[in-house]
Amino acid sequence: MWTGRKIAIGAAAASVLPLMAAAGPARAAEPADATVVPVQVTGDPAKRFNLIVLGDGYTPADMPKFRTHLAKHLNDLWTIEPFTSYRSYINVYAVEIPSGESGVSCDPALSSPRRSTPLRMAFWSGCREDGIQRLLVMDSGAAETYADLVQGTSEGNRQILALANSDIYGGAGGTYATASGGNAMSALIAPHELGHSLGGLDDEYDYYQRGVPGGTYSGPEPSSIHHTLLTEQEMKTQKAKWWRWLGERSEAGGTIGRYEGGLYFSKGVWRPSRHSMMKTLGYYYDQVARERMTERISAKVSLIQAHTPTDAPVGGDRVLWVETMHPAGHQLSVAWTVDGRTVRKGSNLDLSRLRLKDGVHTVTVKVTDPTGFVRDPAVRSSAALTQTRSWTVDTGLKTPQATVPVDFTSSTPTQEPVNAESVVFAETTHPLRFVPAVRWELDGRRVPGGDRDIDLSRFRLPSGTHSLVAKVGSKRRVWTIDAERPAVAYELSEATRVAQGRTHEYVFEGPFTMRLTGADDRPGVVVPEFRVDGDGWFNYFGWPTDSSAPWLFTATGTLIDGLTYGKLGKGRHTIEYRATDASGNTSRPQRFIVTLR
Repeated sequence: MWTGRKIAIGAAAASVLPLMAAAGPARAAEPADATVVPVQVTGDPAKRFNLIVLGDGYTPADMPKFRTHLAKHLNDLWTIEPFTSYRSYINVYAVEIPSGESGVSCDPALSSPRRSTPLRMAFWSGCREDGIQRLLVMDSGAAETYADLVQGTSEGNRQILALANSDIYGGAGGTYATASGGNAMSALIAPHELGHSLGGLDDEYDYYQRGVPGGTYSGPEPSSIHHTLLTEQEMKTQKAKWWRWLGERSEAGGTIGRYEGGLYFSKGVWRPSRHSMMKTLGYYYDQVARERMTERISAKVSLIQAHTPTDAPVGGDRVLWVETMHPAGHQLSVAWTVDGRTVRKGSNLDLSRLRLKDGVHTVTVKVTDPTGFVRDPAVRSSAALTQTRSWTVDTGLKTPQATVPVDFTSSTPTQEPVNAESVVFAETTHPLRFVPAVRWELDGRRVPGGDRDIDLSRFRLPSGTHSLVAKVGSKRRVWTIDAERPAVAYELSEATRVAQGRTHEYVFEGPFTMRLTGADDRPGVVVPEFRVDGDGWFNYFGWPTDSSAPWLFTATGTLIDGLTYGKLGKGRHTIEYRATDASGNTSRPQRFIVTLR
């Protein structure tokens, strides 16, 4: 029986370029020294997508720092779709590996120490004279050795992410992903690199070396799903690339269309959005990338987790059942047919209630994920999002009597609060002749739920803490519902003029700073975000060079390592802000107005 387990930390990260092996002899991995810590366990690892986070360059004294880095990375990841909705598909394990030295090699310069660490992580492409500083590589063989300590995982159902004990920006993507653990932007490197290693997405950068514009693309139509040479009309006519999303408001800001630059070229190739996760760290995936990530995460699990055996005919006097995955943000569709005729929805089918005609029948169940994140019918009908099982039912067969105790077998983890928009599930044992009824109670009051899950968003719960109880027979499971949205406050540098009102207005004669501070009534990382003039929501991480420093707005922006941050043209602008807490509650957007002269 799998009960699931969850611990209140968070985890995940990585960077940008192809993963490379560091030069020199490998330090022998010593797995006996490492400790596997379950961070979030939503099911049997053999049936889940497993994110395994390794730490490198953390001494025993540094391990609390690793856990802090881990929490920040994971909580940032959970604010980004599709990880938000499919969080329940993912197990997270940390492997705490004590290092004899603190830090990693060539950090920050080639002249910096070469340290002996378990994963041999190193900046500058592995301390190479011709390397790239931010390309953070590791010994992939050692990483596999430590990842193998997490039982039930394999190369086919896991993603390795390694965090370096460093405050310098860097990372890499490929088969595995890496990221610096303590940089202000490091938690945003992870979803970008997972876009590479898990989603097969490409960089949308218009440069390879920062500060050096890319050239003009002269190759054929790219194989990348989010790069093209086609015009918008050609995409529509040919039904190619992201034609289904054209004209939509991009989740990363602006409108999905055709924007020049990508694949390290500044001209001659086009991408779907002005900026997105794969171009600018801090924004969300746009719909094109989100659809691919939804497909890839879903493909790592089986929609149907268990079912009545199909290898022999069954009698018409029994119950057929399936156990499915349960996304955290919506419910799957489960439909049953008998000889091609739809008869019922839900996870169980009591054949005795169908009054089947004597003889042999075919019963089929179809499980589909109806997510709006997917528009491509080929993806929707793939095994990632649609699965079926069929049984031969012979009414002449009699099902033997057997006693199966009524109990819960698995559920949404109960150790941590769920948010008020969650879908909570509870699976039960499977008696042969009847369907155990799950009864749901919300704050002590009986409420209707689904066959094996309940969508809390239907109840529009008021702010505060609530209790959800599932009962079957004499058994019960209890969840705490955190319906309290986090608070977020802003602090600006001194303005030339302030106009108080329903929406505060500030006038600045030059550069100004903004600090966002999130707070919640429960422990955990709070992730603030802001957006300017209705553009995409952007993760507030402080300032690129210092997470404790406020964001700096200037008329032309600030150039840091070849990239421009905080550019805000002169004129009047609306800045909105919000925050998401560790339970997944997002505060309602608030706003203020600034005029930059």
